[in-house]
Amino acid sequence: MTDLPFRDPGLSVEERVDDLLARLSLDEKAGQVTQYFYFGTFAQDLPEDGSADAHQFLESPRAVEAALTRGGAGSLLFVRDAATANRLQRMAIEGSRFGIPLLFGYDVIHGFRTIFPVPIAQAASWDPEVIAAGETVAAREARAVGIHWAFAPMVDIARDPRWGRIIEGAGEDPVLGSAVAAAHVRGFQGDFGPDSVLAGPKHLAGYGAARGGRDYEDSEISDSELWNVYLPPFKAAVEAGAANIMGAYMDLNGVPASGNRWLLTDVLRGEFGFDGFVVSDAGAVRSLVTQHFARDLPDAAARAMNAGLDLEMCMEDPAFAHLPTAVADGLVSEQTIDEAVRRILRAKFRLGLFENPYADEAATEAVLTTPAHREVARRAAERSIVLLKNAGVLPLPASAGSIAVVGQLADSARDILGPWAFDYDTGETVTILDGIRARASGEVAFAPGVGIPERLHPSMFDNMDSVVARTALDHDDQAELNLAVELASASDVAVVVIGERQNQIGEKASNDTLRLPGRQLEQLQRIVATGTPTIAVVMSGRPLDLRWVQDHVPAIVQAWYPGTRGGEAVAAVLFGDVSPGGKLPLSWPRHVGQVPVIYSHYRTFQPDERAARYWSGPSTPLYPFGHGLSYASFTYANLQLTSERVPVGETVQVTVDVTNTSTVDADEVVQLYIHQRYGTSSRPVRELKGFQRVHIAGGATADVTFDLGPDQLRYWSAVTRGWVQDATEIEVYAGGDSTAELGTVLTVTG
Repeated sequence: MTDLPFRDPGLSVEERVDDLLARLSLDEKAGQVTQYFYFGTFAQDLPEDGSADAHQFLESPRAVEAALTRGGAGSLLFVRDAATANRLQRMAIEGSRFGIPLLFGYDVIHGFRTIFPVPIAQAASWDPEVIAAGETVAAREARAVGIHWAFAPMVDIARDPRWGRIIEGAGEDPVLGSAVAAAHVRGFQGDFGPDSVLAGPKHLAGYGAARGGRDYEDSEISDSELWNVYLPPFKAAVEAGAANIMGAYMDLNGVPASGNRWLLTDVLRGEFGFDGFVVSDAGAVRSLVTQHFARDLPDAAARAMNAGLDLEMCMEDPAFAHLPTAVADGLVSEQTIDEAVRRILRAKFRLGLFENPYADEAATEAVLTTPAHREVARRAAERSIVLLKNAGVLPLPASAGSIAVVGQLADSARDILGPWAFDYDTGETVTILDGIRARASGEVAFAPGVGIPERLHPSMFDNMDSVVARTALDHDDQAELNLAVELASASDVAVVVIGERQNQIGEKASNDTLRLPGRQLEQLQRIVATGTPTIAVVMSGRPLDLRWVQDHVPAIVQAWYPGTRGGEAVAAVLFGDVSPGGKLPLSWPRHVGQVPVIYSHYRTFQPDERAARYWSGPSTPLYPFGHGLSYASFTYANLQLTSERVPVGETVQVTVDVTNTSTVDADEVVQLYIHQRYGTSSRPVRELKGFQRVHIAGGATADVTFDLGPDQLRYWSAVTRGWVQDATEIEVYAGGDSTAELGTVLTVTG
C-alpha cells in the first residue's frame, strides 16, 4: 500500500484525493462522512448500572470503537487526551483498507487547558488581535493532545439575552461580529502548521434568533435582516479562510438548516465562495425526521447531502450510514457523496494527517503548562472587562484599608471559567478573591453570603464536568446573609460579586428572566445600606437586571467569566493597575420586558417619542451598545471627511481627533456610525461601520481614520431583492458608544 499514489506527499492534495477517492467503496465513503461523539474519556466515575448516563458514557464508546475497526467513521469528537486519541487513531488506520486517519474535533470554545474569557467577553475587548492571540494559544494546546479542529467560533448574531448561547458569540452587531469572527479564524488556523487547528464557524444560520430566546426553537427572519445582520459574520469567516462551517439545528423560515440547499449551497458556496466542508450540529441530520421534514433516515441522509452537508455529527445510528440505501433508491447520487468525501479527505491531507496521524504524548504536558499561555489569558481578561459605572470609588487606592469580599462567585474557581470548558485545571485558576488578596496591601476578609439556587432543569453538561460548584444543601441563607452584612459594615470597602453560575448560561441554559438568582439583590441592598462604599462585580455571560444596582451602587464592573487568570485581571482593574477599556458588544436592557432591544433599530413613526413607548417606564436600554467607562476621560473633536461629496462606489476617509483629557494613560474604543437619510429602503438610526481600540497617553491626542465607501454603505434591499448603494445623504458620527453626538454629513452622488 505504500506505493499507492495517494501515499506520495510529493503529489498535490487534489491528486492524492482523486486517487484515494477512486478506490473507496460506497460503504467506505459513508464512513468518511460520519462523525461520532466519543464519550469514553468522561466515563471514569460512572457505574455500569444501565442508566442513560451509563449508556452514553460507557456503551456508546464501545459501539464507536467497533465502527472504527470496520472503517465506519471518518471523524470523532470529544477526545481530549493524546493517549486516547492515538489509541483510537491506530484503530481507525488499522481498520481502514487504505489506512485513512481520523479527524478529531472538539469544542475549543474559549481555550483548552488555558481558559480565556468567554466569547462575549472577548468581543467586549473590541480587540481582534488579542482575540486572535488567544486562539493561537488554544490551537497549540488542542493540537498537542491530538485535536485537529475546533467547533468555534460561534458567529451567530444574538439579540435576545434570554438565549443562553448569547455567551458564545460577539453580541448584536454584524460589523463587530464580523471582525471578531475573522480574528478567531486567523488565530485558530494560522498557517495550517503543526500547531494550528481548523476553525469551524457556526451555526449557519439564524440560530441566535430562536423564538423567545429558547434554545433549539425555530427562527423566522426577514430576508433583509438575514442578509444585513445574520449572514455577514459567516461571510467574514469564509473570507478569513475558515476550513469548516457548522450547520444549525433549527428551522429557518420553515426549512431545517441541515436540509436547506439555498443556505448551504446557494449562499455559502455560491455567494460566499466557501470551498471547505460543512458539518451538521449534533444529531441534526437524524433530526430532519424529528422535525417532520424527512420521511425516514435514508430520506434525511439524502436531503442533507443534497443540500450541501458533508459530514454528519451523531451520537449513534448515523443517518449517513443509510446513504448506500438512499443511492439505491435514487434519492441521492454517488457523485454528490463523492464531493462530500472529497472535502473531508482534502482537510485530512491538508493537515498532514496521512504522514503524521499521531500526537506526541511526550510533549503534551509541556505545551499545556506553558506559563506564557496564562499571560496571554490574563491580558485578554484585562481587556475584556467593562466598567459600567463609576461614581469616584474606583480605582481603589493602594491603602484601601480593610476590604470585604462577598459572594459565592468570588471564590469559585469553577464558575470564573465559564461554561464550555472541559479540560481546565482549577488548581491554577485565580479567583476574584485570590486576585484581590494578592494585590491588596490591607486586610481582605471573605463572606460567601447567600446561596445561588440550582436550575429547575439540570444542566446536561454537569455529568461531563469534573467540578461543578453548588451551594451546600445545609447552607443557612439567612445566617450567611447576616454575616456578610456584618463583615461589610465593619470594612472600609465592600466588593460584592453577583451574577449567575457557569451552568446557568450557555447551551440549553436559556432563561425567562434577567433577575439575579436567589437573594443576591437583597444581600447587595443590605450591604449598601450599611454605608460602606460598595463595588458590584458582575459575573455573567448575558445582561442582567441591574436597575437597582445602577441607581444605588457607586461602581459596577462587568467581569463576565474572565477565565484562568480572571481574578488577577479583575484586581488589576479594581486597583487601577489597568484602566478598563472594554465596551459592551450589546445593548443592555433594563429588564426582560424590553427584550429584544437593539441600537440599530429603525426610526419608524414618531421617532422623538421612542423613549416613551412603554407607559410604565423608559423604553431605552440601561446601557447603550458600545458603552464602557475608563479611569481616563476622552473628548472627540474635528470630525472631517476627505471630501463632503463622493460618487456611488467611491471611498472617503473619516478622521476624528480623540484627546485624553486626563493624566491616566488608557485605551479608548473609537467607534464610527452612520445613518442613511433616504434611499431605496429605510435604514437603521445608527449602524456601526468601523472601530479602533487605541492607546492614548494622558494629555495626548490621537488622529483616528476610517474608510467609508461601498463596503460600508451598501446594503441588501427588500425592494430590489439584492445589494444596493444609494445616492443619498449619510449622517456620520464618531464617539465612544452608539449614542455618539459628534457628527457631519456625507453626500453620495449618483
